[in-house]
Amino acid sequence: MLPDLIEIVPPRRRRETTVVLPGSKSITNRALILAALATRSVMLRGALWSEDTQAMVECLERLGFPSRVEPDPAEPANRTITIEGRGGTIPNAGTPGHPLELFVENAGTAARFLPPMLCLGHGSYRVSGIARMHERPQAALIGALRQLGYRIDTPNDRLPAIVHGTGPRPGAACTVSVAESSQFASALLLSARIGSWQVAITGANEDELPYVDMTRRLIEEFPWGGGTYDIEADASGASYFWGADWLLRDDGSHVTVEPTPRSGMQADQKFLELVAQASWRPSYSRRTDLADSIMTAIVLAPFASTATQFTDLGRLRVQECERVKALHTELAKCGARVEESGDTLVIRPGALHGAEIETYNDHRVAMCFGMLGLRVPGMRLRRPACVRKTFPNFFAKLGELGAVIRDPASGAALSGDALLA
Repeated sequence: MLPDLIEIVPPRRRRETTVVLPGSKSITNRALILAALATRSVMLRGALWSEDTQAMVECLERLGFPSRVEPDPAEPANRTITIEGRGGTIPNAGTPGHPLELFVENAGTAARFLPPMLCLGHGSYRVSGIARMHERPQAALIGALRQLGYRIDTPNDRLPAIVHGTGPRPGAACTVSVAESSQFASALLLSARIGSWQVAITGANEDELPYVDMTRRLIEEFPWGGGTYDIEADASGASYFWGADWLLRDDGSHVTVEPTPRSGMQADQKFLELVAQASWRPSYSRRTDLADSIMTAIVLAPFASTATQFTDLGRLRVQECERVKALHTELAKCGARVEESGDTLVIRPGALHGAEIETYNDHRVAMCFGMLGLRVPGMRLRRPACVRKTFPNFFAKLGELGAVIRDPASGAALSGDALLA
């Protein structure tokens, strides 16, 4: 288990390294919902096994969906997960006075994807999470479920919330805004087939909704009658190692990422063509260019040859932490020249130095600055185990690149299970 503070010592020599990726969290948690709604058992191969996906499996088991979780010999962070589908029936439920408790940890996908599914049941369910999850937006989803005719009890349109399921409502219609998160639309679409709902989406153009497109494609391709579904490797996680290749190539090192996500289903697949394999651009947009991997590009920007503008970053402010502020603050600690205006960051090139980085319990902050430690000596990360949310063996992968992960308290280099979150 990782200590509360680690230091990353950059690789000392050139290397040719291949990094094997775990499965996509976004695809895994969508597929888990669909598997539960299928008519027979579905085997998910290459599924990510992390804090977020474990939270989803635990909630499904409490709802009465048996699961079997088996190791994946190809990747320690993956599992083969078999879910017994019930064809739209939700086996377990509570009463209005004693709702069934479902704890989603810090998993935004579980917090958003479960409530529409719970509406298909017959009974009451209380959905809650950690304190930060109770601060994150949920109102657009709750409003849409109420439009469909379901009762959702919450004093502030956030979690914790009590969902009162009354089964499918054929012909019921709702409109949902994705201005704050596209997960609201995905959540409704995942259960709309069983609920017989009509879902209209507002707040963005269709070509600005790659995660909604992912959901629609999954629904179309999924084995609803039972069978096997292969989870693609995680493109967001790949960005840190594509970024590592970009950082280390001046030293003659090369990092190969396998399997390379190529389906086009994940928005962050574009990091490879827009950043890692292309000339650096003067501007990148969170809305039209990169999704979560724009954080990776932001941390690389001090090494670019010219100033870089990162735009449309508003959604980063309402995720696991206030990510715009976090990136600005922590990069500045390292000597970066960062300017913030509205939802835009401008980062100018310049030398960086090591610093003690606060991760804000945010896996992506930890992984961004962990990647930076491959190039910048003296990088220390506080509470690095937050990577368990989506990439529990991330620091073991950094070790495969030749980095030494050290415990500053003892001076010892970490290895084996000590590198796992």
